[in-house]
Amino acid sequence: MKVVVCVKQIPDPATPYQLESGTNWLLRPDDQILDDTDRYGVEMGLQLAQASGGSVTLVSMGPAGNGQGIRQALAMGADQAILIEDNSLRGSDALTTARVLATAIQRNDFDLVITGTESTDGYSGVLPQMLSELLDVPALTYATKVEVTEGKATIHRQTAAGYDVVEASLPAVVAVTAGVVEPRYPTFKGIMDAKKKTVESLSIVDLGVERGPDQTVASITDAPERTAGQKIEDDGESHLAVVALLEQRKVI
Repeated sequence: MKVVVCVKQIPDPATPYQLESGTNWLLRPDDQILDDTDRYGVEMGLQLAQASGGSVTLVSMGPAGNGQGIRQALAMGADQAILIEDNSLRGSDALTTARVLATAIQRNDFDLVITGTESTDGYSGVLPQMLSELLDVPALTYATKVEVTEGKATIHRQTAAGYDVVEASLPAVVAVTAGVVEPRYPTFKGIMDAKKKTVESLSIVDLGVERGPDQTVASITDAPERTAGQKIEDDGESHLAVVALLEQRKVI
C-alpha cells in the first residue's frame, strides 16, 4: 500500500512568533520543527504501511529552512519526502495550498492520503476536504481510529456524542485527530538513516500549478488581557451566589 502523509514545518511554538512588518505574515526561521499534529499522521501512515508491506511518502509545502521538521518525520521511518518550496507561494490561502499538494500527490500512484485535522499555525481545518475534492476521492475526517482491509478504509469519526463508524473504498483521504495513535520517538539509527533518504524539492513551475490569489491580513490587535473574576466571600450562604451567577449565565 502506498501511503502519502501531508506534513508541515512550523516555527517552534515554544519560542515567540514574529510577524513581518507590512504584510503581517508569519516569519519562518530556518530552524523549524514538525507540526506536532502531523506526528500522529506520520505514525498512522507508518503502521498501516508496515502492516501491508507498503511505503510512506511525505509531502510538504513551505520554506525548507534547514529541513529539521522533514528530517524528524523521515527519522520516524518514512521512506522519502517531497518538498514544494517557492517564494511565490508566500501568502497562499488554503485552496492554493490544497491545489499544490494535490498536484504533487498525483504525480505518483497512491492508496491513502493522511493529514492532520488542522495545522498548529493555521487552524483553517479545511485542507483535507479540499484535497479529497481535488483528488476526486472520498474524505474520512476526524478519525480517532483507522483500519484498512480489503481495499477499504474504516474509521471511527469523532462526534460530540462519541463516534460514528464510517468507511470508504480506496484511494481516500483520511484526516486523523491527535491521539489516534501514540507517535514513536526516532531511534539513533532512524536519525542517521534519515540523512540518506531522498528529499525531492519542487517549485510550482515543476508542478505546472498557477499561482492563486494572495490572502491578506488587514490588521492585527493584541488579545485583551484577562480581567479578574468575581470573588465571593463565603459567609455560609455563598452557594446561593454561585447558583445565581450560573442562572444569570444560563448554565442552569
